[in-house]
Amino acid sequence: MLKYVFLIFLMLAIACTNQSKSSMDKDQYTNKLIHETSPYLLQHAHNPVDWYPWGEEALSKAKKENKLLLISIGYSSCHWCHVMEHESFENEDVAEIMNANFINIKVDREERPDIDQVYMNAVQLMTGSGGWPLNCIALPDGRPIWGGTYFPKEKWKQALSQISDLYRQKPEDVIDYAEKLTAGVLQSDLIELNNAEDNFNLKFLDSVVDNWRDFMDTDLGGRRGAPKFPMPSNYHFLLRYAVQKGDAEIMEFVKLSLDQISKGGINDHVGGGFSRYSVDKKWHVPHFEKMLYDNAQLVSLYSEAYQATKDELYKQTVYETLGFIAREMTSAEGAFYSALDADSLNEDGELEEGAYYVWKEDILKKLIGADYELFSAYYNVNYYGFWEHDNYVLIKRDSDANISEKFGITISELREKDLQWKTILSEARAQRSYPRMDAKALTSWNALMLKGYTDAYKVFQEPEFLEAALKNAKFILANLLQGNGALFHSYIAEKSSINGFLEDY
Repeated sequence: MLKYVFLIFLMLAIACTNQSKSSMDKDQYTNKLIHETSPYLLQHAHNPVDWYPWGEEALSKAKKENKLLLISIGYSSCHWCHVMEHESFENEDVAEIMNANFINIKVDREERPDIDQVYMNAVQLMTGSGGWPLNCIALPDGRPIWGGTYFPKEKWKQALSQISDLYRQKPEDVIDYAEKLTAGVLQSDLIELNNAEDNFNLKFLDSVVDNWRDFMDTDLGGRRGAPKFPMPSNYHFLLRYAVQKGDAEIMEFVKLSLDQISKGGINDHVGGGFSRYSVDKKWHVPHFEKMLYDNAQLVSLYSEAYQATKDELYKQTVYETLGFIAREMTSAEGAFYSALDADSLNEDGELEEGAYYVWKEDILKKLIGADYELFSAYYNVNYYGFWEHDNYVLIKRDSDANISEKFGITISELREKDLQWKTILSEARAQRSYPRMDAKALTSWNALMLKGYTDAYKVFQEPEFLEAALKNAKFILANLLQGNGALFHSYIAEKSSINGFLEDY
């Protein structure tokens, strides 16, 4: 019974794809991604792999030819997705194995979170972890049998050969395993009905926060260890809890975390905007991709934090983040773009993670000039801000008050110099190759950013914030709301596509 429920779910996932396709004859291409609009899929459109987008054509072909499905899921700004593409999907030998033994499907997880969720659950059950790129092999009917995340080229080739051999020699074993795994995937999604009497009380919240305390990093903020993700919803809750309970310890932890996130290299001090997470425990070196949904939620969080504390750092963070959104992530129509890539072209014309954002000491000395000693202390062009390959990621450590006292200047003078430095570095950075943009507008993420603007407007009463929110609301109504009241999920190249998901509503 579970098998048929799973198949029905997969068919519903196929049915909800309503993207408009080109009327061109697609059979003239082996790689079918050339007709897609997703920036992520288009990145793979010239691979030697015979990629298909998710849909009826690929699934029907798999059943007709009795071939396993190879479903590879990622997103345009994902660094390790690019690494695996370069190592494996651009390699002729790897492509030959994939094309001979599998029907290969590429999925943009941002366009199809439903497909991503099915195979992410399967991979997490199999391996205990997940992430992107997400690679899953499935029976011709879509039931998963094996998967993982990033694989180096030789391990990938070995795994593909072994699995395809096993399916040819012992298909009944593979099918039996798929049935068991499918049952596990379905079981993981079951939600038991809670028949307990409603009992909302502070004692329950106290117990939740007490459990949380065991994992709090009281030196550097956030959760202990690395990597570190901002997790805005967590701090929204803890901030409200601290204010309503008058809990000074929790308020101190929230402020420490927000201070460290804002001062860290995860925050782009030159151009504004936050990366997804830091790979270390001090919020220093990020994976550099900037996602709309992170910045949207952080704008709301820092606006509310300023409301509670009147800390000028939080106001500055909101204004700089929204400056980045307005300048680099907003279309003329008022739509908000999805993401900026982690990678960009370096001086040798090769894609490199963080190339747009990092600095070398000799370059900074030339640009900053007489103020370099002050600048290097302020942004830690030293052992604390060092990353790798003679590169530095700017990070603040000391307070403005301590820096001004140490160098004998006023705080207002320091901040004026900081503005001058940011202008100089912005102009220098503008000469570099800009990271690739994912220009699709997702309804759910646009709504989060719209909320960020309205939250900021409520606190700061800045007319530009309200204007941006209204313009985006009009864009959503005009382009993502269907005539029957339903929503589209995605908009790009003047086309709305894919029926909306729960997150969009």
